[in-house]
Amino acid sequence: MSTPVDAERAWQDLQRIRVPQERVYDEIERSAQSDPGSTYFTAAVMWVFLAVTGMNLPTWAFWLVLAGYLAVLGTVAVIYNRRSRIRLHRSRHSWRSFATFFAGMAVTLVTILVSGFVANQLALPFGSLIQATASAGAFVLFVGPANRWAVSALRARGARAGHQGVG
Repeated sequence: MSTPVDAERAWQDLQRIRVPQERVYDEIERSAQSDPGSTYFTAAVMWVFLAVTGMNLPTWAFWLVLAGYLAVLGTVAVIYNRRSRIRLHRSRHSWRSFATFFAGMAVTLVTILVSGFVANQLALPFGSLIQATASAGAFVLFVGPANRWAVSALRARGARAGHQGVG
């Protein structure tokens, strides 16, 4: 390389790139921790769905309720995704994001099945309400810490990519 490199100028250029990157990670972490609205709304919709499906509906009514449930969940996903001010490509989702998604599905499914089984075996009155409450509670308790864990790796991954690009 025949062109002389000014170390101070190179450092300033690096800082100009790194500071906005840090702001992006700050915004991702803030959005993962501070907006519980979608979590509570999703849990409420899940509670209503589970409570209604325990009413021994006719088959056509069950499929209608299921279609409505999926439509509401899809709408919530679209609305909350559009509200996010950050649009990132690969850096927004890591293996932790996908692990959290599938673990959340597993925890919620197991809670639904176990609470339904217990309510049926004990012949509890209002078993679907107990099942719905236990499942929605497990969902809310799992989502918060899991989202923080999934997002915490993004900053470290971005720093590793930055160091690999410099060297």
